[in-house]
Amino acid sequence: MQDGGVPIKSWTVGVPFEAEAREQLKNISRMPFIHRWVAAMPDVHLGKGATIGSVVPTLGAVIPAAVGVDIGCGMMAVRTSITAAQLPDNLAAVRSAIERAVPHGRSARARGGRDKGAWYDLPDDVMRAWAPLSAQFDLLKDKHPVLKNTNNINHLGTLGTGNHFIEMCLDEHGSVWLMLHSGSRGVGNRIGTHFIEMAKKDMERWHIHLPDTDLAYLPEGTDHFDQYVEAVEWAQHFARVNREVMMARVIQAVRDALGFEFEARLEAVNCHHNYISREHHYGKDVLVTRKGAVRAREGELGIIPGSMGAKSFIVRGLGNEESFCSCSHGAGRVMSRTQAKKLVSLEEHRQATADVECRKDEGVIDETPSAYKPIEKVMEAQKDLVEVVYTLKQVVCVKG
Repeated sequence: MQDGGVPIKSWTVGVPFEAEAREQLKNISRMPFIHRWVAAMPDVHLGKGATIGSVVPTLGAVIPAAVGVDIGCGMMAVRTSITAAQLPDNLAAVRSAIERAVPHGRSARARGGRDKGAWYDLPDDVMRAWAPLSAQFDLLKDKHPVLKNTNNINHLGTLGTGNHFIEMCLDEHGSVWLMLHSGSRGVGNRIGTHFIEMAKKDMERWHIHLPDTDLAYLPEGTDHFDQYVEAVEWAQHFARVNREVMMARVIQAVRDALGFEFEARLEAVNCHHNYISREHHYGKDVLVTRKGAVRAREGELGIIPGSMGAKSFIVRGLGNEESFCSCSHGAGRVMSRTQAKKLVSLEEHRQATADVECRKDEGVIDETPSAYKPIEKVMEAQKDLVEVVYTLKQVVCVKG
């Protein structure tokens, strides 16, 4: 696919590829600093700033809105020594233990009040995890005072809302996995928003006209470019540590709920899917922006989750250079959150999640399985990008 810009290569055979997402990709492809082509993964769909499920390699510039505001968002999964036979028939106590261990969601009217999705009395493990992050964050605050009143340490080790989740899953061999999805939380959102606005102001000042104002960019060699890369790398580190802290808490919560010890982290994966990375592709050192995409170099493990009640996959990359060594980050939406709430009944959601210990109320209908593309078709469309190592099925799902 090409329309006045570099080519767009897509892995979308057999899955929906909405016209709006195509147009958004075309706008990205017309930017003058794209290296070779733009890659679209099978979970591709319209996003804010840039298309979700896109891989954008750039030379000499970065587009902050292409990374978005959930900087470093990604997945973590660990295999445990627990087997399916060791699990109780009713997993409500496991779900409750996880919900107590990890702040999740957001209180209505949280401004000025206590937000259930944040810490107030900081636990020791959170404070220890924050210590290596704090000095660099102090430097960032000095350069960008807008970051001073953000949720930072009080969001470390917390889940968030929307499509973020914590799950207990079974693989095809009956082994129990623990898996979670989250990013850099409030502080990452503020960093992203701050630099998106900064890039837009730079475009106005330099009289650069774009097909979409969300494609405002920061040229390499400018102070704003350097400051953005520095801030994003910190936020990506925060996101990875955030997942580590939560996973340690989830492991202990499951031990407490089940009442016995077990080994965890027999195999572990911790990968971003909203981030920037310096890489070498087709003879050039480039900055790769993956917006809802996972790096899948040859032999590299990644995680591709389905929706609530659907399968998820631990995958191994095949190192396909045409995708810039990438794969999808999930199933990809076919309904907006508003559409899902209008079109899917509570009973349909309950039936779709019948085998999962999870919320079955109207507050999570926007995350119901039918709001997403069929994960099996998404996996078939990218069989030249990754191979499946484990197939997981949720038995517990915690949503914010």
